[in-house]
Amino acid sequence: MSRPLVACVPNFSEGRRPEIIKAITDRIVSVAGVTLLDVDPGKATNRTVVTFVGEPEPVSEAAFRAVAKAAELIDMRQHHGEHPRFGATDVCPLIPVSGITMEQLVPYAHRLAERIGSELGIPVYCYEHAAKVAERRNLAEVRSGEYEGLAAKLTDSRWTPDYGPARFNAQSGATAVGARGFLVAYNVNLNTTSTRRANAVAFDVREKGRVTREGNPLTGSIVRDAKGEPRWSPGTLKAVKAIGWYIEEYGVAQISMNLTNLSVTSIHQAFDEVCRAAEARGLRVTGSELVGMVPLGAMLDAGRHYLAKQHRSAGVADAEIIRIAVKSLGLDDLGPFNPEEKIIEYAIAGQTGAKLVGRTVTAFVEETASESVAPGGGSVAALLGALGAALGTMVANLSSHRRGWDDRWQEFAEWAEKGKAHHAALLRLVDADTDAFNRVMLAMRMPKDTDGERTARDAAMLAATKEAIEVPLEVIRTAAASLEMIAAMAEHGIRNSASDAGVGALCAVAAVRGAFLNVRTNCAGLDDTAYVERVTAEGRRIETGVLERQEAILRAVDRRMRRD
Repeated sequence: MSRPLVACVPNFSEGRRPEIIKAITDRIVSVAGVTLLDVDPGKATNRTVVTFVGEPEPVSEAAFRAVAKAAELIDMRQHHGEHPRFGATDVCPLIPVSGITMEQLVPYAHRLAERIGSELGIPVYCYEHAAKVAERRNLAEVRSGEYEGLAAKLTDSRWTPDYGPARFNAQSGATAVGARGFLVAYNVNLNTTSTRRANAVAFDVREKGRVTREGNPLTGSIVRDAKGEPRWSPGTLKAVKAIGWYIEEYGVAQISMNLTNLSVTSIHQAFDEVCRAAEARGLRVTGSELVGMVPLGAMLDAGRHYLAKQHRSAGVADAEIIRIAVKSLGLDDLGPFNPEEKIIEYAIAGQTGAKLVGRTVTAFVEETASESVAPGGGSVAALLGALGAALGTMVANLSSHRRGWDDRWQEFAEWAEKGKAHHAALLRLVDADTDAFNRVMLAMRMPKDTDGERTARDAAMLAATKEAIEVPLEVIRTAAASLEMIAAMAEHGIRNSASDAGVGALCAVAAVRGAFLNVRTNCAGLDDTAYVERVTAEGRRIETGVLERQEAILRAVDRRMRRD
């Protein structure tokens, strides 16, 4: 399993004074091992959403320091803004990114909450997966009454804090600490300034819906249940919280949504449904904005959705899919949308520095030609495979747009998506091969033991050498698998690009054969005979198969090139 990576997305009740925001974020970056990814202040909401990542312990420490600084600098008695809130640090959720489960993350949230309560004297409520009381799982319930109702709320035994004192902290209010999945804060812009009309649309779509009334939905008597509680008519979108508000700095009303489970309601589903509901009320959506950060998968899903509506292939570069998503959702309506800053995976990658695949072609070639032993044949083999799969994907995309083949666009789009998956996997293996080699070198530099026992160095060498075998073995498997798509394009794709499919086949086979040389080289350093025999037998079998397939593809290409 990879090292545990956790995101923290605290919301601070300050969005207008840059010096205060910087003082808080300075405390975050003061912790080694934490990477600050995004700072998103809002003047109208008077709220700043911050995103940072790292391993659980340093992230928890950074969160505590930020909460402490916010408690010092923000006075809730002076705070006003459009967004619901009840504390200087209003919410502080921990979110699993990779290498850690939600169950494993919850204790970190509880320890953070306990420390905020005991050391800072702030009432703390735990919500979502960290909730210690079932009724507190929903953040909206925890925050009900907001700051103005907090003093009275703390006198109610049902609202005794999970941690910290059960007394009103006038300056800092209260804080909600949670463990949750990635929540997307998403606002949709309307061509109106009316908060009432925006709220009507919000109530139409949000899961909670609106209070049921007899007759007129605005003025009719409230329908109540046997206990006298109002009945609610649910909205159309599950796992969505929403309100309407007016944003003075933009001069528009918005539907402000929290998408709490993207697998239930995606960004594009929320956008399309708000468009429908707004139109039904005589309004028009002009665009939208993402507050904070968004997972890459959510943006790709949106782009694929709108490409499919256009009968276009999604087997294109991620950058193009994201561009379509941005334009379709109107994410640049109120300001520029920078994927490198707003998409969490891109922001993390940008902080770790460029790898081989991020270099120019010239830089890659020159690095390969240098005196350094890496990148070497393994990385080059992976790159060859990626180029081969990319050529096949190109033929599929061109074929999906061919005039007269409109009824076949989906057939070729599916091939293009398969090809894209292959070349994306092979690109990742370009750097993986060099990384594996570097781990072998690190293991070799570890100190040797003198007592003849199996040492940590021996174990590290074994693990690193097997990884240096498994990476090119995966290149072999992936490049070989790409030949199915390349063969289909040679046989059935647009005729003028048949030769491109042929070149793709040559690249794929060269990748297989080159990677197999790498496997055999690295096997020479292993004493595990059974393992060596297994991987070399697999490599030899695949190599034989792709050579046969290459000849079949080239014959098909030749036939199509000769045809009048």
